[in-house]
Amino acid sequence: MSERLKPGDTAPDFELPDADGKQISLADRRGRKVIVYFYPAALTPGCTKQACDFTDNLDLLAGAGYDVIGVSPDKPEKLAKFREKENLGVTLVADPSKETMQAYGAFGEKKLYGKTVTGVIRSTVIVDADGKVERALYNVKATGHVAKLIKDLELEA
Repeated sequence: MSERLKPGDTAPDFELPDADGKQISLADRRGRKVIVYFYPAALTPGCTKQACDFTDNLDLLAGAGYDVIGVSPDKPEKLAKFREKENLGVTLVADPSKETMQAYGAFGEKKLYGKTVTGVIRSTVIVDADGKVERALYNVKATGHVAKLIKDLELEA
């Protein structure tokens, strides 16, 4: 299983294609805080709920200095469909090799319906403006996660 990140760790840099095939890198975001969230699959109910929650709160998060990047093993074409179908405003990037997910501890063994399987661990890592991990949350729930995050970051309107 990949190592989980802890506050104070340097966030692994990545360069991944977004839904339009444009390369997105963490290094390009230095000077801003970034919420990097990992989800199993576009166009599934839980992942749709989570992406819509982030989109609905994008103005609040951006106003507080946060960029949001969603990472899944999907290909850019599927991410484009997901974005269009759900009218998403968050940046979605493709990690089909799962290298970035592994670097962040967001891929490995997990429990699914009582069975141990290997897959994407729904996770959220908050990276500060200097590229350090501020918070690393693993096995988060799709529903209610964004609201809890906003509360924990003390960003409530």
